Amino acid sequence: MKRITVVGLTAALLVSVASFAFADNTTATPRVDRRQVRQHARIHQGVKSGELTRGEAANLRHDQRHIRRVERRVKADGKVTPAERARLTHAQNRESRKIHRLKHNDRERK
Repeated sequence: MKRITVVGLTAALLVSVASFAFADNTTATPRVDRRQVRQHARIHQGVKSGELTRGEAANLRHDQRHIRRVERRVKADGKVTPAERARLTHAQNRESRKIHRLKHNDRERK
């Protein structure tokens, strides 16, 4: 009888752990987060190499903060809809093009 109880409790524990592991995390935005990190690294590299001026980098960092604020607002209700994901992706696409344009504008760092 004791063995059956232990096996039953173990099975129940495994099922509950598995349900947490496969839970639908509707506020997760790992793609957005990875892209934010990469874009920040591009800005840092641009300053380090002299491709970006300090002013340009400050402006780009301001834009990155704006995207992070939008992401926090989107997550606030507990669910990130496909339209909200598209909005974040669109903002990141715009920012990526801006980073590229500023890094390749042949302006010298002061």
